[in-house]
Amino acid sequence: MALNPDAVGLEWDGGTRTWTSTDAILYALGVGAGAEDPLAELAFTTENTHDVRQQVLPTFAVTLGGGRPPASLGEINLARMLHAEQSVTLHRPLPVAGTVRVTSRLAGLYDKGSGALAVMESSSTDESTGELLAESRTGLFFRSEGGFGGDRGTSEPWAVPDRPADHVVVSRPREDQALLYRLSGDRNPLHSDPWLAARAGFDRPILHGLCTYGFTGRVLLHAVCDSDPASFGGMSVRFAAPVLPGQELSVHIWDEGDTCLFRTMVGDTVVLDRGTFTRKAR
Repeated sequence: MALNPDAVGLEWDGGTRTWTSTDAILYALGVGAGAEDPLAELAFTTENTHDVRQQVLPTFAVTLGGGRPPASLGEINLARMLHAEQSVTLHRPLPVAGTVRVTSRLAGLYDKGSGALAVMESSSTDESTGELLAESRTGLFFRSEGGFGGDRGTSEPWAVPDRPADHVVVSRPREDQALLYRLSGDRNPLHSDPWLAARAGFDRPILHGLCTYGFTGRVLLHAVCDSDPASFGGMSVRFAAPVLPGQELSVHIWDEGDTCLFRTMVGDTVVLDRGTFTRKAR
């Protein structure tokens, strides 16, 4: 596979994405809502509970935009592609059901030496009102595709405060979590097919990075937003290590006011790094 640097700057219409109440609930279950206590998150896991209005987990927005890189970037080898970075910004809470128009652009292609990092930006606009609902930025790392002489890119400064985390929240994805999460649209067989996982160097299929992202987003929503999606501004992470279904996740959060810094860990291994969360004033 040879990536095409000339594709940088390309914009494309990603079409429309429609979802229903059931899709929003399936996503919530896919990122662990209700798994530990079926009565704890009924606003996200049911549509007909007495005196409970259904709501949508903010990180559901990452399933609406983005997607695969354009064909002009080059032939994509799934066994060599890893999700490297992800951010999402919410402009207002997502409706329980709706349709968005997605527009995307290839924002950059960076030469990291051992591989290449392709960065895509997408916006999701409510088809009925024209209102911008969410924006996302996705970084995909292609192993063995570096060395083409391109710009390495830059990183924003990031460091946690010199104090223990203000919140540490532990959760454990199910052993079959990847099979459940893939029903929200990401059917990459790296997360279900032992043969492809072995070709990619893993002993067994790994958890979707965006599933770990969704677990972490739920923790942030409940820990620092009082479970109110309207207070969820946005979150960005770098994917640092793979997670296997069933491994315990611990989210370490440093609350800095309108901004929180966070890491997600499996034991002593950081799996989501350089986490930044923004909270909206209410």
